[in-house]
Amino acid sequence: MKTRAPLPALLLGLAGLIPPAVLTAVAVLDLGLFAPSTPGFVRTYAAVILSFLGGTWWAFACREEKPSWWLLSLSVIPSLAGWWAIASFRPPEALFGLAVLLLAALAVDALMVRRRLAPPWWTGLRVPLSTGLALCCALSGWALVR
Repeated sequence: MKTRAPLPALLLGLAGLIPPAVLTAVAVLDLGLFAPSTPGFVRTYAAVILSFLGGTWWAFACREEKPSWWLLSLSVIPSLAGWWAIASFRPPEALFGLAVLLLAALAVDALMVRRRLAPPWWTGLRVPLSTGLALCCALSGWALVR
């Protein structure tokens, strides 16, 4: 059973971390390039990625002959949580909350693999990507409160 992510998926996924990583570096290093909207971009990006994850979980859940209510329900939570983080919280709290949500999402990713709905390499892809984006969120939140 292959547990390493295919190279195209890994490289494209890592490329997706470039925008939030650059913006986080700008916010943390305070090189005079910081704009108040910088953490907002990271927050929005993380919410979009959470929504994307929910969509993948929905697709995985639909692989079952009779998709279960609880897996389908679980798959809509990331979109709702991302929207809530953008609409309801101040930026630092939203960023810290999104970091926690991204890390918690790894449990659902692992569940999808255990149920054989996601490919065996899925968690090998999701761990570095979710951890990397969670770190960007946490550091961007920290940059706002320091």
